[in-house]
Amino acid sequence: MTDLPLPPDSTVPAARARISLWGGAPWADPARRDEAREAAREVEALGYSRIWLSGGFDPGLHPVFGELLDATEEIGVASGIVSVYAATPEQTREGFADLERRHPGRFLLGLGNSHAVVVEGSGQDYAKPYSRTVEHLDALDAGGGVPRERRALAALGPRMLRLARDRSLGAHPYFTTPAHTTFARGVLGRGVLLAPEVAVVLEEDPAKARAVARRYATGYLALPNYTNNLRRFGYDDEDFADGGSERLVDELIPWGDTATVVAGIARHVDAGADEVAVQVLTASGQDFPLEQWGELARALLG
Repeated sequence: MTDLPLPPDSTVPAARARISLWGGAPWADPARRDEAREAAREVEALGYSRIWLSGGFDPGLHPVFGELLDATEEIGVASGIVSVYAATPEQTREGFADLERRHPGRFLLGLGNSHAVVVEGSGQDYAKPYSRTVEHLDALDAGGGVPRERRALAALGPRMLRLARDRSLGAHPYFTTPAHTTFARGVLGRGVLLAPEVAVVLEEDPAKARAVARRYATGYLALPNYTNNLRRFGYDDEDFADGGSERLVDELIPWGDTATVVAGIARHVDAGADEVAVQVLTASGQDFPLEQWGELARALLG
């Protein structure tokens, strides 16, 4: 990657990679935009490299990306992801061009094919998601304006990972284990961005921590894209029931005190990630957890 400086070296293993934040629902809530802008300024001051946010399923690029860039000075912002079923190539090209004009070099366009239940719920056919992604990339290349090194792909399986390697800066896997990070790095090879999202819970009580983790995991375990990927690594239907088995939850979502959570993040770095998008989960799921972001920044970034 060339768009942002690496975090300073420290004794923490995870400092070998960029450490970013993955933002949840409050960031895109229209009623909380002032809070989101202030949170973005705090995240920038803490030293995080980038803020990843969902692009939602409205047409085009969500306005929150520009608003956060407007509110900050240097931190990167990335879409995780804009669905190729929700935005046309023209919309993504125009949205990217606008952000590039206003904030050169700071926006990374993350693209993906979303999920069948979401796409079909909008009245579209999800029969060929891989082909749809290829067509979107082809159209971007034909029209120009979104260079390969300024876009990334949501990728889990080998075919999408190879597409991310060959047609973009790299891959942004979501809801994955360190074993998947090892697998993804093997497919991507060296010198290609691998930026997994890693959800964490800063809570030492096992019952409370796993309850927060399962609240987050339940919806994703109903989506075949994620469960099919997890099956590659030895998980089955028993692991997907009731918000996830202990072995799955504990592997997917590091929890505990700061040192334990940092060690969980470092496992992805050791497995080959060169950026980790950390999503801090809370009991309500509606917080901007500034204190916890600060704890992790001090541990990870020095």
